[in-house]
Amino acid sequence: MNRIRSAGRLMAASVAFAAMEPALADNSEIAIEPAPGWVTTSEPLPVPEDVQGLVFYRSQDTIAHLTQEGHYSYQSQVIRILQPQALQAGNIAISWNPAAGRAVVHSLKIRRGPREIDVLGQTSFEILRREDQLEQAMLTGTLTAVLQVPDLRVGDDLEIAYTVPLHDPTLRDISHGVLFLGDAPPPGRFSLRLSWEDGQEPQVRMTEDFGAVASRTGNAISLDFENPGIVTPPRNAPPRYSWTRILEFSDFDNWEAVSGRFHALYADAATLAQDSPLREEAAIIAESHDSDLDRAQAALELVQQQIRYIYIGLNGGNYTPASADETWTRRYGDCKGKTALLLALLDAMGIEAQGVLVNNSVPTDGLDTKLPNPGHFDHIIVRAKIGGKDYFLDGTLPAVIDGRTDPFLPYQWVLPLTEAGSGLERLPDRVFDLPQEMGLIEIDARAGFDAPARRVSTTMARGIAGLQQYLQLSGVPANQLEAALRSRLEGSAEWDTIESIAYRFDKRTQASILTITGTGPVDWDEEGGGAYDLILPGGGFYPPERRQRSDGESGDIPFYQNPIYTCYATTVRLPGGTDLKNWGFNSTIDTLIYGRNFYRMMELRDDRTLRMVRGSRVEQQEISVQKAERDNGRLANFDNSMAVLSYDPSGMGTRYGRLRQVPATYEIDWTGENPPCLPPDVLAG
Repeated sequence: MNRIRSAGRLMAASVAFAAMEPALADNSEIAIEPAPGWVTTSEPLPVPEDVQGLVFYRSQDTIAHLTQEGHYSYQSQVIRILQPQALQAGNIAISWNPAAGRAVVHSLKIRRGPREIDVLGQTSFEILRREDQLEQAMLTGTLTAVLQVPDLRVGDDLEIAYTVPLHDPTLRDISHGVLFLGDAPPPGRFSLRLSWEDGQEPQVRMTEDFGAVASRTGNAISLDFENPGIVTPPRNAPPRYSWTRILEFSDFDNWEAVSGRFHALYADAATLAQDSPLREEAAIIAESHDSDLDRAQAALELVQQQIRYIYIGLNGGNYTPASADETWTRRYGDCKGKTALLLALLDAMGIEAQGVLVNNSVPTDGLDTKLPNPGHFDHIIVRAKIGGKDYFLDGTLPAVIDGRTDPFLPYQWVLPLTEAGSGLERLPDRVFDLPQEMGLIEIDARAGFDAPARRVSTTMARGIAGLQQYLQLSGVPANQLEAALRSRLEGSAEWDTIESIAYRFDKRTQASILTITGTGPVDWDEEGGGAYDLILPGGGFYPPERRQRSDGESGDIPFYQNPIYTCYATTVRLPGGTDLKNWGFNSTIDTLIYGRNFYRMMELRDDRTLRMVRGSRVEQQEISVQKAERDNGRLANFDNSMAVLSYDPSGMGTRYGRLRQVPATYEIDWTGENPPCLPPDVLAG
């Protein structure tokens, strides 16, 4: 994990891979030594008389230095404390991985006018092994040196300088990382520097804004700023346009080199001992299932269910996977250990498979324009070739998530690991086949306008939201879940009584489904003369934002939107004693604008029900400026009305828009594989 901090923003190429090398005991203490010879620092700026804010950065120097032994990061800063709230800057914390080396503090001082106070002469650091992500099943092995600077005052200059090792023990001879300046840094002087020993010069690539100010002297590239301005990424632009003020460096020649290097790690980890008990496990799976797909699913389920997830960064960095045999013996592992175990099982059954590096944290849009750097990935899954199709298998997910022809998350760029080395691979943009969010409501108002109605409310979620709900609710006994929700809902604005609560996870469609049945009020709006209106829940649309580039933005930058697919359906059983002809509803909607479908259809049936469906799906994640301009001209006609059911005993009900049949919420399985949430021609396409 290569992390370099600058100007209030963490600069990181984060990876969630772990190694199993022994830590060196003498690296568990912090050293107090002079700065190394390769350090060059900037002169502190005078503090302006009209300075504002909490602190003023008189200087901040960040140096990445590359050696034969690895990659080191030097940090120094001199900050003026301007407000009492800034005194917390005296809470010093320096973190490092002891497997990479020792952290070294060069100076820690307070400057108060002409007086210089050596903080290290008064107090010392305390070393903590602080597993602050233990609740997330993460053991990082990181050490943290902490110190509370005594007697720090408003008006003081706090000065600190230290060096930490950033190289991973697995790739000690290969350096890679980034230096960058924040989009909105505080006022002051900032210096970024990349330096290297003879023979260690890496590939370097800078964004255009850095390239314009960079200077090279000998074995170093420097970037110096005084009171740098704010960089504002273009609005609604694809994530790649936020890649600004960045210097990349890497010793990898290409992505194929990264792929080949990591393939070797997993090939070793997936090699089973001759007497490995996993060979018997693979044989049992093979004998118990007739097809390779069923065998792969069984192997995946074994890894998901029998190996608990714990991220392991202890004693060795972030890249080397634990062996399959070791992971099986101890019955826990992280994504690397689980992947090695799954690869071993599949290989033992003769099923072709490979590891694939992915990123679960941030979009990889634009990764193909960046230098090869494994830090752009934070997760690894398995891709198996079965019956001519690719199946993605993730051993860290719950067993309700089978292998899929599409990954569970909508990845963009991925890196397959092969012996010969593979380049980056672009997966297709995701247009969801099934809604990721759904709300179904049945309102039985047959008892009349003034009486409570029987209600059935079903919410459904897929993807990350659905998985989170599954993890939250699946382990709760049904009676406890019902008691908890009943206590929270009964007597609320929506529910008078709760009859039943049912939760299930549909593995076939990977849907988390919660259904609540009870009674509650109906918010009829009395219009006078016996007329009523009811705004149907989930039936309206907010108008989309106008897409337009400002004068300072390039007219060629496309507009971006995250992939979504939502669906809401409502069925109302009409109050008794009313004539169907006096009922009506307002507009229906069927439009595609800015690459997104907006659809609402309502229908009144002779069985005295009103049915409404409202669906929306992103069909194009990126649209051109030209297309946006055309749709800007249509925006004024966008129907953002709420869906309204109307009753007027003195007139004929009006039903607007193109009419199509809409199933009632109880007539079909809306949470299944074919919900009619969009126009038929869109679903057919």
